[in-house]
This record gives sequence, structure tokens and C-alpha cells, in this order.
Amino acid sequence: MRRAFLLLSFTLLAACGKKPDEAPVPTAPPPAATGATLQVLATSDLKDIEPLAAQIRQATGVDVQFRFGGTMESTQEVLSGSQADAAWFANAKYLLSDAAGQRKVKLQEKIMLSPLVVGVSKSDATKNGWDKPDAKLTWADITRAAKAGKLQYALSNPATSNQGFMALLGVVAAAGGKGEALSAADVDRGAIADFLKGYKIVGDNSTYLADQFIKQQGTRANAFINYESWLLTLNASGKLREPLHLIYPFEGVATADYPFMLLNDARRADYQKVVDYLKSDSAQLWLAKQTLRRPIKSELAAQVADVLPARGFQVELPFSPDRQLADGLIDAYLNEFRKPIASTFVLDTSGSMQGKRREQLVEAIHYLAGADASLTGRVAKLTNRERLWFLPFSDRPRDPVAFEIPAGSKVAKGVLPQADTEAKLNELKRVRDAADELKMAGGTALYDAVLAGLQHMLEERKRHPEYQYSVVAFTDGKSNMGRRLDDFKRAYEQLPEDVRGIPVFMVLFGEADAGDLKALVEITGGRVFDARKTPLYAVFKDIRAYQ
Repeated sequence: MRRAFLLLSFTLLAACGKKPDEAPVPTAPPPAATGATLQVLATSDLKDIEPLAAQIRQATGVDVQFRFGGTMESTQEVLSGSQADAAWFANAKYLLSDAAGQRKVKLQEKIMLSPLVVGVSKSDATKNGWDKPDAKLTWADITRAAKAGKLQYALSNPATSNQGFMALLGVVAAAGGKGEALSAADVDRGAIADFLKGYKIVGDNSTYLADQFIKQQGTRANAFINYESWLLTLNASGKLREPLHLIYPFEGVATADYPFMLLNDARRADYQKVVDYLKSDSAQLWLAKQTLRRPIKSELAAQVADVLPARGFQVELPFSPDRQLADGLIDAYLNEFRKPIASTFVLDTSGSMQGKRREQLVEAIHYLAGADASLTGRVAKLTNRERLWFLPFSDRPRDPVAFEIPAGSKVAKGVLPQADTEAKLNELKRVRDAADELKMAGGTALYDAVLAGLQHMLEERKRHPEYQYSVVAFTDGKSNMGRRLDDFKRAYEQLPEDVRGIPVFMVLFGEADAGDLKALVEITGGRVFDARKTPLYAVFKDIRAYQ
């Protein structure tokens, strides 16, 4: 991949205030509609561009419909033959790193820019001298700060999200010192381990991570690694305890260039109309002022200098085209380097789960235990060193059933995907067998079961503090036994303060009460995942990115 030098000459405001009014859109009569809607598969960090659909329609006559998904999920869809006409990712480096991805993409055009940066709470940046005008912090400095406990950050999951993956790649590219020639065998394993010592808040969605960082800034984390646009928006929100000082790694940044990609060659004419509009001055200014992403057209810099910081010259960190490096890095992160996962799956086994719903639950657990060989399936599979409990419940919570995935083989150098050991395969089979044996009968004591899961995780964390803990609760109906929501809230408030570090992820299914489940995660942290219109196995895979 080419090296790029990005000239970013904008003026920095003392504080990133509110975004200005929208840039004007064309006022000419809309052209005649061209026919079928242009279906666009977009990564979830682009949800803020959704209002642009109406502007595209007005300017070009092309109806555009956006559908959003995670980076790896969307990549898998393109590789599998997406029905979408076009795709819009933060970057397509992973997708285009092998021949299969290259064949799927007929054309691509870069639309806007946002470098990956490290936002550090202003007081910590000042204390460590990171905000001095002559500070030239590198990825190596950032890694050392994480190892020393000076940098404790929120970051999207490197195995499922572009931001996290590019941060990890930045660390190993800088440590390797070989740029585009870096291979999987060259990776400095120590640099990965040191950098990940500072990884404190995990998630797959920038909105979720921002919410968690706002709650935990100054206690659990003092930094947020994300695209510049997200961090500028967060500073402008007024929700932080203190603003973030943005660090642009001196030896090179990894920049999202947001390629708009044609997948369906039959829609080439409409695709080109949309691209021409997106690169027009009016669209570029709207994108810059409303989403704080930098225009691809450098001549527009002066017109957005009031909202984007001046950066001068920035070196683009080279991306190695070695697909083995990318896959090996993801595999090593999941199975070796990240803080190992410990979670309790609170499983509704009430009578209403009998039949089709039971089949779906068993299928979802099978997928997590190795039955899905797709890209997203490999990423979601139970990982080495992981500890897992099934806690079935109906009228009351049952005793948890434990599983522990063994560690893999020792690796001395580099990162290459490893085959599962026989011991791991045997434990995965135990998980699948346990799912097959689930029996469905009785009522639904949801709140008693979630409380039991949290209490169990608290006890386990006392014995094994080196793990990252969570509770995943699944129900198909309204709780009708045991505690009610208010009772649960009172009981939760009596738990030790550190229970707040154990999120509860709720799966909404069947006739479960969406309002009650959302109230529960507001109390406990975490997120509600809706499986009423999405296959349950897909939802279970999504949850893995937050663990």
C-alpha cells in the first residue's frame, strides 16, 4: 500500500464547540428518480451520515438506503456475496488484502478522512507532559505508558472493529520498524502485551464505548482511542468530566479514508452519480461540519478551519498487505494477548422455550462452540483461556455449570493462526453437549437469575481478578416469578461497588419486555440485543465483541 502524506492545515479552536449549522444543499429541482433504491452496506461508525440520503436524492435522483453493521460482519457479508449494491467502510484495508475481496469490489472512491488518535484526559496529558507543543509521542511511547499504568483506555474490539484493529496494527508496525514489509513472523509480541495492559473498556460500537467512557472517565479509564472525528464530537458534547487532549502518533497515523465501493456493476451509473455528489463541495462541507471528518478535497480546508484542528504534515502509517499478518494478529489477540474472558450465560429454560425457541438457543450456543467456520464465526468462537458458566433458570436459578477452554501452544515469535488443540476441541464439545441437554419447563424468574449470575461473577473475580467478567442473560418472556425489577434494583444497590465493572448484556427474544430489559441494563451497565428480527446465533456473535 502506498505511503501518503496528508496536508491538514486547519486552525485549532481553544475548545471544540458545537457543530455549526448544516452546509447548504442544492436548491435546484430534484432530477428524475433513476429506478430501484441503491442499497448501501455501511459500517456502524457511519450512522451519523444517514441524513445524507435525502440530500443525495435531491441532488442526483438516486434513492439510497443505508444498512449498518460491524466491520467484520460487513466484511464477511461482502466476501459471501452481499445483495447490497455498494459498501461504505471506514477503510477497506482488510477486505482488500486478499484476492477474494478485490474481486468483489468493482470500483472505490475515497470520500473523507479521519486519523486514528489517542484522546487523553487533559489533566493526565498535562501531568505527563504529553500536551507540550514540542511533544512528539510515538506508538512506542503510548505502549510504554500503557505498560506503566499511565494510560488506561477505551478501545473498540480489535477482532471485530476497524478502530481497534488499526490501533493494534499501529503498535506492531511501529515496533517492527519495517513498514509495508512487516510480516506475521516479524511481529513484536512484547509490544502487543505491553500495549494491551492499558485496555480497560471493551466494546464493538463507538456510541456504546463513548457512553461507558463518559461514566468511567477518571475512575477506570483516562483515555479513548478512536477516530479523530469521534473524539472531537465527544469533546464538543459537554458530557465529559474534562476534555480530551488529542495525540497524533508522530511516526505515523492510521487514517480512515472512508472508501465508497461499488459491488453491483449493474448499478455503476447510479454509483458514479452518488460518488460525484459525495465529492462535491456542498457534500464535503456538510460531512466536515456535521461529522467532523476531514474533506478529501484539500482546497476546502479553509472553509472548515473553525471546527477541525490544525495538524500540519502527518505521515500515514503503512499497512502491510500480508493477509497472514492481519489474520494472525486477530487470532493472537483473541487467544493469547487480551485479558481472558469469564462470563456467566443466564439461560431461560422456562416452559415457553420448548420447541423452536429451544432449537434456536441450542444452535446459537453451538455456533459459539465452534460450529461456525465463517470469518465472524471464527472471531466469535470461545477463546483460549476462557472461563464460562451456564446458569439455567425457570422458576428459580439453577446451579452454574462450568467450562474452561485451555490455553494454546506456546509461541516464541510472530503471530500466526493456530489450530485448536485436542483439549480445546474436547471442551468445545462439552459446551455443545450441555446445550443439547437443556430441559425447558416452569416459569420465569429473570431478576433472581441475573442477580445470581452477578453474585457468582463477583465471587469468581475475588479468586481470579485477572479475568474480564460479564453476564449474558437470555429470556423469551416477562419475568413472572421471584423478584420484580424494583426488588432487583434494591438488591443490586446492596452489592459491593465493584459490581459496576461487570456489565450485563440482555438478549431480547419472544415476548420479553423490552422496557424492563432496557431498565435492567441501565442499572447494571451493558446493552440490550434484540433477537426478535435477527437470528439468535447472530446476536450471540454480536455480544462476543463486547466481552
